[in-house]
Amino acid sequence: MSNELKQTGFSYNFKDICYLDIKHINLQNATILDTETTGLGYRDEICEISVIDAETAEPLLNTLVKPKTTIPEEVIRIHGITNDMVVDAPDYSKIHNQLMSIFKEKRMIIYNAGFDLRMIRQSGSQLDFSGLKGSDTIICAMIWYAKFYGQWDSYRRSYKWQKLINAARQQNIDVRDLIAHRALADCVITQRVIKAVNGKI
Repeated sequence: MSNELKQTGFSYNFKDICYLDIKHINLQNATILDTETTGLGYRDEICEISVIDAETAEPLLNTLVKPKTTIPEEVIRIHGITNDMVVDAPDYSKIHNQLMSIFKEKRMIIYNAGFDLRMIRQSGSQLDFSGLKGSDTIICAMIWYAKFYGQWDSYRRSYKWQKLINAARQQNIDVRDLIAHRALADCVITQRVIKAVNGKI
C-alpha cells in the first residue's frame, strides 16, 4: 500500500483490489468520485468535486469548490477552472457533510484513490472524518486497471499506473461527448472504463 493511501485515514479494503486475482468491480450500490484541485502538493485543495451513481452515472454531487488559495495558471490550463469560476462557490466545509453521507451509504470507487482522498483531507483539515472508520470498501480503480492492463514497471516492481484518459483510449472508449479533466466527466470516463474491463474478465 502506498504511503499516500495509508495517510488518508480512511477505512477501505485496499488488499482485495491490489493483491488478489483481478475481478469484476460491482457497480451496484456504489458511487464514483473525482476531484479537480489547485495542484498536486500537500497544501493544495479541491476546486471541484463530483460523485455519480456507479450504475446509472446520475450525479449525486457536482459542484465547484472555493479553495483557500488561488488556482495557479499552469493548473488552470489543465482543467480550465479559473479563479473567477470559484469565487462564489461553496468552500469545502459547506459540502463536507453531504460527501461524508455518501461515503457512509455506498461503496466509493475512485481512479487514483490515494490522491483524491488526500485532497479531501487537505481541503477539510479541521473537519471530522471519524465517521468513515469502518465504512464500506473504497476501491482504487487506477490500481485495479493497472493490474488488468498488465504493463510491468520493473523499476517500481509493480504494474504501471495508467492515466485515466489513456485507459479510455486503450479500451477504445469514445469520450468525445465529455470534457476531460473536469470532475463529472472523469467520473463518467471511470465508469466507462470499468464497464469495458468488466466485460473482458
